Amino acid sequence: MHNIQRILFIALVSCVFSIRQASGQDSSRIMISLLTCTPGSDLYSIFGHSALRVIDSNSVSDIVYNYGTFNFEEPGFYMKFIRGKLRYSLSLESFEDFKFSYQAENRGITEQILNLSGDEKMALRYALNENAKEENRYYQYDFFMDNCTTRLRDLIVNHKTPAPVLPAVMPENFRFRQAIHQYLDAGKQYWSKLGIDILLGARTDAVMTVSQQQFLPDNLMHALDSSRNTPMVAASANLFRVSPQFPQKDWFTPALFFISLLVIFILLGLIKHPAVKAILTGLDGFLFFTTGALGILLILMWVATDHSMTKDNYNLCWALPPHIVIAFFINSKKKWVKKYLMLTIILNILLLIVWPFLPQQMNNALLPFVALLLFRAGAHYIKIKEHEKAISQL
Repeated sequence: MHNIQRILFIALVSCVFSIRQASGQDSSRIMISLLTCTPGSDLYSIFGHSALRVIDSNSVSDIVYNYGTFNFEEPGFYMKFIRGKLRYSLSLESFEDFKFSYQAENRGITEQILNLSGDEKMALRYALNENAKEENRYYQYDFFMDNCTTRLRDLIVNHKTPAPVLPAVMPENFRFRQAIHQYLDAGKQYWSKLGIDILLGARTDAVMTVSQQQFLPDNLMHALDSSRNTPMVAASANLFRVSPQFPQKDWFTPALFFISLLVIFILLGLIKHPAVKAILTGLDGFLFFTTGALGILLILMWVATDHSMTKDNYNLCWALPPHIVIAFFINSKKKWVKKYLMLTIILNILLLIVWPFLPQQMNNALLPFVALLLFRAGAHYIKIKEHEKAISQL
């Protein structure tokens, strides 16, 4: 079946070339197509991928231009990645190698032959080769605004006359976070979704413009299919189909984990044995320390990185950085500790009330965790009040 589809596709491409050459419109003997790859099972591949394929019959070459390349061996790789300073680059590889790598991952490829004149193809290939030079191939990657798909979109639009008008392919008022949630939910990436929702701030909840929707490979593919003022796709085909795979649902979701954690702390709080109380105090210290450390990380992601979407993060309403200090005084009876605990209680109560109305969509799996912080801060506040009452009665 796959061979029949391939033969029909080759025949269609040959007809396109024959018609254009017969009419004198295109003598370049070049074919340029957009390759859109289906999502993979890992987080780095869950959103799919795009690349450009250039077939030149004159030089008998079949090259894929890929803007999604980075070097694991680059000095300071992980720190650059965290700070948003990791450079991506344009790389070239043979189509057969590209196709083999995606077949090995059981990921499909859709090819759209672009409707370009001979001069437009020559100009686009020239631009690609210029960008592939060592001094030009690197760029500052931004997942939402400047990635391996938006780079291709810009090249295609800039080298087509008249420039195509690419329509919206997502619902009106759709937001960046909603767009990526679709892929994370489909891939059952619940823990990754939690981490992303914690790290990405309110800017991720901005409504996408039509062009911003095209940061996702599938969206660019569908937009090219539906271009309004000039047809952009001469022919398209699935180069190979993959068997549908349904990710196994992970029963141990973040919501279940945090609910279980809340229940465990409540049960431990009901036990009055001294050893259990000591254990609970240690767990409280760890709870507030890790929450405070996370808050510090969120501030650093806000002010010390180039990531635009990690700014204005409302998760700092519960991940308070000073928690990292109070963790060492969690069992103290000092007045400043009592005041800090009261402030924590008030903030968490207010947060739970306004949760659905915040400018940032918060991950609902965090609700029991916020309730846990409220519960433990309240428990220690009551303990201090009881201590003060006992002292006053002496």
